[in-house]
Amino acid sequence: MKKLLLLITPLILILLAFRPVTMHTVSGTVTDEKGSPIAGVSIRIKGTNTGTSADHNGQFKLTSPSDKAILIFSGVGYETMEVQIAGRSTVNVTMKASVNLGTEVVVTAMGQSRKKHSLGYATVNRGVYNQPAPVATNGDISTYYHDMERLKEEPNREGYDKITENRFLKVTDNPLSTFSIDVDAASYSNVRRLLNQGQLPPAGAVRIEEMVNYFKYEYPQPTVKDPFSIQTEISDAPWNPEHKLVLIGLQGKKIPVESLPASNLVFLIDVSGSMQGPDRLGLVKSSMKLLVDQLREEDKVAMVVYAGAAGLVLPPTSGINKIKIKEAIDNLEAGGSTAGGAGIRLAYKTAKEYFVKKGNNRVILCTDGDFNVGESSDDAMERLIEEERKSGVFLTVLGYGSGNYQDAKMQKLADKGNGNHAYIDGLSEAKKVLVNEFGGTLFTIAKDVKLQIEFNPEKVAGYRLIGYENRMLAKEDFNDDKKDAGELGSGHTVTALYEIIPACVESEFLQQVDTLKYQQQVQPLSKTKYAGEIMTVKFRYKAPDGDLSQLIEHPVKDNEIKLAKTSDNFRFAAAVAEFGLLLRNSTFKSSSSYSNVLNLARKAKGTDEEGYRAEFIRMVVNAQTLAKTTTDKADDDDSE
Repeated sequence: MKKLLLLITPLILILLAFRPVTMHTVSGTVTDEKGSPIAGVSIRIKGTNTGTSADHNGQFKLTSPSDKAILIFSGVGYETMEVQIAGRSTVNVTMKASVNLGTEVVVTAMGQSRKKHSLGYATVNRGVYNQPAPVATNGDISTYYHDMERLKEEPNREGYDKITENRFLKVTDNPLSTFSIDVDAASYSNVRRLLNQGQLPPAGAVRIEEMVNYFKYEYPQPTVKDPFSIQTEISDAPWNPEHKLVLIGLQGKKIPVESLPASNLVFLIDVSGSMQGPDRLGLVKSSMKLLVDQLREEDKVAMVVYAGAAGLVLPPTSGINKIKIKEAIDNLEAGGSTAGGAGIRLAYKTAKEYFVKKGNNRVILCTDGDFNVGESSDDAMERLIEEERKSGVFLTVLGYGSGNYQDAKMQKLADKGNGNHAYIDGLSEAKKVLVNEFGGTLFTIAKDVKLQIEFNPEKVAGYRLIGYENRMLAKEDFNDDKKDAGELGSGHTVTALYEIIPACVESEFLQQVDTLKYQQQVQPLSKTKYAGEIMTVKFRYKAPDGDLSQLIEHPVKDNEIKLAKTSDNFRFAAAVAEFGLLLRNSTFKSSSSYSNVLNLARKAKGTDEEGYRAEFIRMVVNAQTLAKTTTDKADDDDSE
């Protein structure tokens, strides 16, 4: 009998090991105490690595190995909760705001000290942003993973460039305005992260053109051979009714994913010590897995990592081998210093060795930008990228983390590398950039896209381009095909806004200069056949593999529409721009107000299928509350 048991026992164990496991699917909605959905909350099955995050509507869905498992809900600014599934298929959760106090970083000659305060605020010191720890707000906490305990312990070294705003220029002195397009949207998601931590962003973090271009606009698809269509619209400037606002919109041709050329991608992953944590390397892994799921058999992926040195951890592998690629991603661990230059060199070398002619050749850099070994200065990194871009390999820069996030450096890398820049503050943003906008992020349909606007002095006394400060070009650069400019991706929209002072309006924004001695003053244009035109918009672009630019001209008639009658495109873009003016405390904000931004945005929300515009409205409410609290605190300090 004992012998029989010994023979049967292994068989029973084998059968038990392969018995079917009953999986339990659970879904639900996460809200705050006021019933508003909370996006980006992390939901994890206790004792496992299985988890997900709430989408922009606060909704989630995951599969558990047991209907008795415990779910852990955690989010920045909220108390962590544990909820047992208890056989339910729907679990709705209401999270309570955290009452933790923030921490102010005080920079002194001897180092850094800390003190408690009740609400965060921003200061800028030598280009480095010193931010407090996250605190509770009464609004939405968006897509952001964060290790709060680590932030309390570490000093803040975020780096932002100072932005000198474009001023109003007289048309008689400066009839031409020239700039490069910008499809980056990193500023918006970074500002969202800062607001959701309970603080107003520093002015250097607010790039208004990137905030406007975060959103999709319903411009018509191109119908001619050119890769994009052009749309213009004119109305009153919402923050200054005496001025006009002109919208210029570009719509890139949308190419179906299945029709995109083969991709030769190199993931360049920063695995240095500064990338430790769920909001850094942990989020990088999740992001890259989302991208891997979009790849086809003809696409190839290699992976280079760098810390103290650089190495190739995955040779070029077909997109059909998703398990192999994801295993390589899962094996990544953070530690060591940051030899960014060495990593970039190896990534470009790998991309060039497996270059796909007429294909999408691209390095995707995932980092916090905190390089500290080898080429680390901005000048050295720029020269390196400028040299490497000659190979025809494009660059996508994905930023992660907080506390040491080097925004200024990331911007420079993307600009010099014929590339784009996004800031990933959570899995929802990763999905937007790498899944929903896969073609636009990774496939270029036109490069070196420049705009030059000539204003009609009969109609316009002065003008100001809102944003694009780091994209301005000399007028001579427009016809110079050697001059680098921005790239347009498949399906991307680009929006630019000009605030115009009409010829009949006297304005304090237009500064007078002395009469010229050696040449006659330029006189406004007399009435001609162009009298009905307010401006002419000229575009130059090259094919992705081309060296010679193509020219498009688009005259704009002075057909003004009442603000209430303008398109949702116009009013929503204007609302985002006005929000940026407020966050920057712009010299040109005139009568801007948060209530005006909310009124415009709510009436221009449109269908908003993905919920991004609704999220923007919640952000504005958060900022309005923070601005009021900061003002009240300043008043209290003055009265002491």
